[in-house]
Amino acid sequence: MPPTADYNPTPHVIPEGENATPLEVVGGDCTATEKLVIVMCGLPATGKTHIAHRIARYLSFFLDMETKIFNVGDYRSKLFGARLPAEFFDHSNKECLAKREQACDEALKELMEFMKQDGVRVGVLDSTNSMRKRRTHIRTSLKDLKCKVIVIETVCDKQELIEHNIRTMKMGTEEYKDMDPDAAYDDFKRRRENYIDVYDPVDESDGSYIKIINNQTFVVHNTRGYLPQKVVHFVMNVHTLPRVFYLSRHGQSEYNLVGKIGGDSGLTDAGREYSRRLADFAQNEVAMDVEKDEETGEEKRTPRPARLWTSTLRRTKETAQFIKKSKISTFKWDNGDEVEWIQFQGRARRNLDELYAGICDGLTYKEIEEKYPEEFARRQEDKLTYRYPRGESYMDVTLRLETIILDIERTREPILIVGELVPP
Repeated sequence: MPPTADYNPTPHVIPEGENATPLEVVGGDCTATEKLVIVMCGLPATGKTHIAHRIARYLSFFLDMETKIFNVGDYRSKLFGARLPAEFFDHSNKECLAKREQACDEALKELMEFMKQDGVRVGVLDSTNSMRKRRTHIRTSLKDLKCKVIVIETVCDKQELIEHNIRTMKMGTEEYKDMDPDAAYDDFKRRRENYIDVYDPVDESDGSYIKIINNQTFVVHNTRGYLPQKVVHFVMNVHTLPRVFYLSRHGQSEYNLVGKIGGDSGLTDAGREYSRRLADFAQNEVAMDVEKDEETGEEKRTPRPARLWTSTLRRTKETAQFIKKSKISTFKWDNGDEVEWIQFQGRARRNLDELYAGICDGLTYKEIEEKYPEEFARRQEDKLTYRYPRGESYMDVTLRLETIILDIERTREPILIVGELVPP
């Protein structure tokens, strides 16, 4: 017997509304009460704060988790001022040691208050935490909260990388602002040496930990659960070296010209002109290292390896069609391997495709309003979570971009990404 109009009298109704995105973006085995504390550890200028901020951004945006960093240096500056000499960090100076412990305890206290609040949340305690005694105190203090704790230790024994970190990350901070660069560098080195004298490397007595050595070697010990494993996966893709990526929308497409969304149309004449100009930019800017002679002012331009990513759609591929794919005879990776590098060897990625509009694909917004007035109204109410019938929502797009972010994090070379406009 064929079904009648009311064949589904008790439909499955999701609380977010019809066609909305009922996604638990935290996924996996993560419950609504799971909490994680990340305790950063390592000598100064090993990239702790950089990595802490990377982790926090990743968890808060892609996993929609309440994440907050508690930087002990910020608390120390509020209590005792930003300009503190290297002698302040001498562990034999009992008075200064007590002040530093006071700043640590203030940060720990506020982290604990944050972690006591309801819901999934991640707190990051960003400090050197160089002594095992301090790390034991932190773990003991957190015990009653019944949250998972991971220690992330950053180790750097390459002098050129340490110097790079000091000069690029520390010299611009409030502590050394307007100070002679060489004097500031020497002061920070003395501060670092004070910590070396008392440093206890992380080991099994610290419980779950991730040890990052020169951003090349990773030791993972006793980490379990959804959240800790997500952190492990992300950290293994992060590095502290500077890199740049360029974002370009595709050139004007035939659908752009008539106001249609989605589809897989080619470029207009204006779009092809844009693609030619983008090719010049890629050749002269993206794929070139430019060094300026301080004395003569002359620029030295040297080719550098560069990558090209597009979506799988015709309009982005055509936008990249004029970019030259020349060869760099040999290129040496940081692990010592040598390869023959092809510049801008295109990689089409489905993750970069435009939001799929399902039954509305290929229509103008006016046509959607006329043909599907209820869907049009639902989308206007909440564009973030609204999912087109048989299509996607912005939340879906965000989730499929997670792997792209991981690839960007681990890539060392400049990347030119030719993508799509987010439909308004």
